[in-house]
Amino acid sequence: MLGAAKKLKFLPADTYAKIHYEYYTGKRLDLANPKEFNEKIQWIKTYYRLPILNKLVDKYAVRDYVEKTIGKEYLNDCLGVYNKVSEIDFNALPDQFVLKGVHGCNYNLIVKDKKRLNIPKAKLKIHKWLNQNYYYKSGQEWAYKDIKPRIICEKYLCELNNDSLNDYKLYCFNGKVKLIQVDLDRYNNFTRAFYDVEWNKQPFTKGTHCTPLDKSIEKPKALAKMIQLAEKLGKNFPFVRIDMYALEEKIIFGEMTFYPGDGRIEFSPDSYNKKIGDWIELPELIGGQTCIKKVKNQKEIQYSI
Repeated sequence: MLGAAKKLKFLPADTYAKIHYEYYTGKRLDLANPKEFNEKIQWIKTYYRLPILNKLVDKYAVRDYVEKTIGKEYLNDCLGVYNKVSEIDFNALPDQFVLKGVHGCNYNLIVKDKKRLNIPKAKLKIHKWLNQNYYYKSGQEWAYKDIKPRIICEKYLCELNNDSLNDYKLYCFNGKVKLIQVDLDRYNNFTRAFYDVEWNKQPFTKGTHCTPLDKSIEKPKALAKMIQLAEKLGKNFPFVRIDMYALEEKIIFGEMTFYPGDGRIEFSPDSYNKKIGDWIELPELIGGQTCIKKVKNQKEIQYSI
C-alpha cells in the first residue's frame, strides 16, 4: 500500500499522512485531534506551511536567517556551494571537509583524509543526491518540496580527543527548549541519550537504529548559551529542533528540523509519545483555512537570501 501511495504525487496530504503514519507506527492518525508527538508532527507537515520553512530547512539558505538572528559567528565555514557535480574542484578542497546536500537529510559525505577518497564514487553519490526530490523520496515533508538541489561544502569539525562530534539536538516548543537529544559516534557505535535543560538524563529513548546510552555524559560547557540561541532561532514556531555542535565553549549551528524522523520514529517507552506531544501547542485552522501560510508575527521572520 505504501509503495503505491508514494507514486501518487497528487494524493491529498492528509490522506497520505494517515497511510504513511499507520504503515510505520501501527497507529491510526487523527489529524482532527492529534495528541502524540508524531501525530502533531504529521499535523505540522500537513497544515503548517509558512513559506519561510522552505528556506529554513535548506542547509545553505538557512545561514542568512542564523546570521541575522544570532550572528554569523555561530556558522561553520562555508567552502563552496555547487549546483552540479562538475562544479566541485576536489583538488582545490582541503584535506578534510564535509559535503552536504542542502535539500534533505542523510546527504552527507564526511572526508577526514582526501587522499583516501574515491573521487569517482563520491561524484556518483553526489549526482544521485542532486537528482532526488526529498519531498517525494521521504514522507512528503512539505518544507522540502520546492528546494533547489545543491551541494554545500563546509569545514570539517572535530572535538579534542574525540573521533566524532557529539550532536546536540534541542527540541524547541513554542520558543522554549524542553528537551535535548544527544547523538554520539553516529558512524561507528551510534548511541543516543535525552536530557532536560538542567542536564538530568531522561528515562526514554527514540528509534531502534541506535543504542540507548547506558551512562551519563558530561554537560557541555556552553549548554546555557546553546539553549538561549536555540530559543531565539525557534521563537516563532510551534515546534522546531535546532541542531548544534559544541567545541569546548564554541557553538556551531547545524540545522533546523521541523519533522524529526519524518514524524514516525517513536519514543520508548510508549507513554512518552503522549507526554512529549503535550508540549506542542498547535495553531488553529480558522476561517475556512485548509493550511496555515501566514501568522500574525510573520514580519519578524522574513528575510532575503
